[in-house]
Amino acid sequence: MVEPADRPSAAGQRLGAPESFGVSTLEPGLRAPAQPPGRQVSIRVQMLDDTQEVFQISQRSPGKVLFDLVCVHLNLAEGDYFGLEYQDQRKMMVWLDLLKPTLKQIRRPKNTILRFVVKFFPPDHTQLSEELTRYLFALQIKHDLACGRLICNDTSAALMVSHIIQSEIGDFDETQSWQHLLHNKYLPDQDAIRDKITECHRKHVGQTPAVSDYQLLEIARRLEMYGVRLHPAKDREGTKLSLAVAHTGVLVFQGYTKINAFNWSKVRKLSFKRKRFLIKLRADPTQNAHHDTLEFAMASRDCCKIFWKICVEYHAFFRLFEEPKPKPKPILFTRGSSFRFSGRTQKQIIDYVKDSELKKVPFERKHSKILSNSGMSPQSSSFRVPKESAMSVQLADQPDAARLAHQAESNGSEEPQAAASSTNGFRDVPAAPGSDPIQSRQNHHSTGSAPDPQFLNPESPGSEDSPLGSPHVVVNGNGSVNGQGMGSTGILGTGHSPEGRHLSPLTSPLLTDAGCVRNDDEEEARRKKFPTDKAYFIAKELLTTERTYLKDLQVITESFQGVAGKDEAFPDFVKNLISASYDPVYKFHQGFLREVEQRLAQWEGRSNAHIKGDYQRIGDILLKNIQGLRQLTIHLQKHSECLVELERACRSSRKAEALCRDFEQQRVCYLPFNIFLLRPLHRLLHYKLILERLCKHYPPTHDDFRDCRAALADISEMVLQLQGTMMKMENFQKLLELKKDLTGIDNLAFPGREFIRLGCLSKLSGKGLQQRMFFLFSDCLVYTSRGMTPSNQFKVHGQLPLYGMTIRESEEEWGVPHSFTLFGQRQSVVVAASCASEMERWVEDIRMAIDLAEQSSSPSTDLLSTSLSDNKLSEDGGAELESEEELCGSRSSLERQGHRGNTTVHVCWHRNTSVSMVDFSVAVENQLSGNLLRKFKNSNGWQKLWVVFTNFSLFFYKSHQDDYPLASLPLLGYSVTVPSESENIHKDYVFKLHFKSHVYYFRSESEYTFERWMEVIRSATCSASRSLPSTRKDLY
Repeated sequence: MVEPADRPSAAGQRLGAPESFGVSTLEPGLRAPAQPPGRQVSIRVQMLDDTQEVFQISQRSPGKVLFDLVCVHLNLAEGDYFGLEYQDQRKMMVWLDLLKPTLKQIRRPKNTILRFVVKFFPPDHTQLSEELTRYLFALQIKHDLACGRLICNDTSAALMVSHIIQSEIGDFDETQSWQHLLHNKYLPDQDAIRDKITECHRKHVGQTPAVSDYQLLEIARRLEMYGVRLHPAKDREGTKLSLAVAHTGVLVFQGYTKINAFNWSKVRKLSFKRKRFLIKLRADPTQNAHHDTLEFAMASRDCCKIFWKICVEYHAFFRLFEEPKPKPKPILFTRGSSFRFSGRTQKQIIDYVKDSELKKVPFERKHSKILSNSGMSPQSSSFRVPKESAMSVQLADQPDAARLAHQAESNGSEEPQAAASSTNGFRDVPAAPGSDPIQSRQNHHSTGSAPDPQFLNPESPGSEDSPLGSPHVVVNGNGSVNGQGMGSTGILGTGHSPEGRHLSPLTSPLLTDAGCVRNDDEEEARRKKFPTDKAYFIAKELLTTERTYLKDLQVITESFQGVAGKDEAFPDFVKNLISASYDPVYKFHQGFLREVEQRLAQWEGRSNAHIKGDYQRIGDILLKNIQGLRQLTIHLQKHSECLVELERACRSSRKAEALCRDFEQQRVCYLPFNIFLLRPLHRLLHYKLILERLCKHYPPTHDDFRDCRAALADISEMVLQLQGTMMKMENFQKLLELKKDLTGIDNLAFPGREFIRLGCLSKLSGKGLQQRMFFLFSDCLVYTSRGMTPSNQFKVHGQLPLYGMTIRESEEEWGVPHSFTLFGQRQSVVVAASCASEMERWVEDIRMAIDLAEQSSSPSTDLLSTSLSDNKLSEDGGAELESEEELCGSRSSLERQGHRGNTTVHVCWHRNTSVSMVDFSVAVENQLSGNLLRKFKNSNGWQKLWVVFTNFSLFFYKSHQDDYPLASLPLLGYSVTVPSESENIHKDYVFKLHFKSHVYYFRSESEYTFERWMEVIRSATCSASRSLPSTRKDLY
């Protein structure tokens, strides 16, 4: 034990970290609260790593001041899960009351040592966003195991101790592990299972301390005694029992066996009278019974009061949205206790971490003998990223998406690439001394066209720190850099700017401010050379989107067919069908693109000077090629058959399914492959909309008007002819895509089933409001939670048939804002939306779906798989202990590569929003591509990027010739506006994208392109309401 006098007490000095005041008990951006004047008193606090620190507080300061000082010292952002406990003059362990003066509670501060320990144990450790928080929880589990408080079987105990040892000494070495167990006591009866501990330790090779913490908590949270503090009591018959409190409610134990549990939703009131502790339950509406009152006798009134207080705090922490307000003081008489919970609730902590700019600071693992990258979360380290995998940024739940250093070692990168030419107006900005050079090495192993090294510099004046759940850019759109597909597993490592700030979660090769500063005068002069006619910019939109469309066709005709052709297991019938259906379309559009490029060059005056004629028109080319496209209708009609046969092949052959899944991990496949198969049908809609704009722009007397009108008539006829196929295939494709995101579900793509809406709602259960992902179909409503699978799939919890369902708003009944109740034939569910508009959308769509279900004569098909139906999943019940093999195998299974974690479903989960089929239909039409200039809010120059907008996301390229995107930015939840005067953006045609603290400015070349980008981005950032057409027929 280190002497307190020798220990520094300044914030962060013990950890070697910069001073930080971002503490969860303080408002964001504020320093530790000022202490009242008066004599300073020294208070000793024992930390979870057994070190002691001395803190100076005023003799009149409340307990909150001391607690905040401890959190600041630890640089702890989620401090509300913890508390300070001490032994009072009655020799009883009590919690420090944060509202009362510290010295009124601790009468002899010189002789008292407070212990900083975990106070509130959440049901799921994934709710803890900081690695430091998980490390402290792991220390608490270690302490509970050593003192015999956390009771479990030998298998679980050995497995937990093996993870603790792995975090402390690293990979298994027989001599070292044996000596370590001899000199350290982790269990009261450790010697009896020493062999089992070493056997488990042998299986953790390569596991980092962060991953070991995560696995330790994963095992511990499943134990019945996890987080349980027993309080001795007796029932009315005098039987010896123990009471405890958990996030679910009040628990009753006999010995170490739980014999009863009273859920918070069933408890009407908790109180105590002298030595009796009373639990008043709500009347059961199914029985004609009065309110039940349960009575337990405890050792003394003080014991009753201590347990009652912790029950009040647990209930408030896990069940309330915000800290309860203080009761007004009575004028004459007081009745009952004035005690209340002080601090933030769990929901406030989660929201705070999401919304705040938390900086990652290194911390010391006191007992660990190995070097730990303490900036890495378990999800962002080898727990989910195999060492041989390449780097990428994940959209999902990573707290800080700028973690490059660890990954660079895995990739074997050594030298930054040489500077490339700045033909696109970019210049190289070398990394400053001390800054992380890894981004400059990012494509060391890449093939094909590599981004310029100036994209890869970590110095970004405009970068910002990342809150949890903030929008993470997905490098290459499918989580891969360096030519290796990774799915949703790769994460960029910790990088710091020269000022010591972390890079933005949107840091990527194209979203850092390391690019060139363009000469704006040069740019203006260049722009003035081009035509200003609106028809020219409409034609240019045709050119830019045609380039993107041709690249999408290449994904099918070249990339996929190249992969499938090499695999003998892939059915020849499907290969030939895809080749015969798409190759003619691809060759036709190659010629079409050449004609459009030539015409635009002539229109801009960049072609041969001797060519004469009026080339400032595009209708003649459109008319000619649309008439040629009509000859390909027979091929377009085959595209739906290709989608169906490909799905059939995947269902009948695991090798075919694996081939398609692996192909979707490649960089060129930046969207789900099925979307590419529908691109030719979608392109017809784009031609129709472009021609409508041209006809609206031209006067009837214009030379180009007649050709445009004729082409519009032809394309409208084709759209009408293929409309039914398009609607069915879009719904079928969406069901197939959702099937990949869900686990525990069968026959989702059932004939006659239509997808309506997906999104995030909070479901009221015994644990309180739990975030759930809901999927609304024409015959049922499915709710899920995000599972810890390698592909981040959503685990189905239940299905509600819509036939016979009723819906009722229930804000007043439950006291939950924006809540409504769904009454099904078998069960009822209370859910809450994030805002009033979300609730309105859900209620309206559910009512529409109920009407569809009642009109349909076919019964609802059970979606849940047999295993789920048999097990009858319960959200409130705890899972049974896994076997040793299952627990040991969890790491290897989580390292298997899965599909991308940046799908629309995952974006909705992290942005807490929803998307309907109408939104998807609108998004199909609102696709756009072209060059934009990008600027951060704190930077000076503009970068030129090729940007593609599709599927609710922006995809960024170095140029339109690139085969795959270098980064992407999902836009759901973003706002698009025009910069204000105070932002000093003195340029024309600039729009602003912002989400929380992330701000981007994009600059277009004309008023028309500015309006088009604003229009299509608004279609993604603003969810479609019912005022939009309810069917695709109305869209044409």
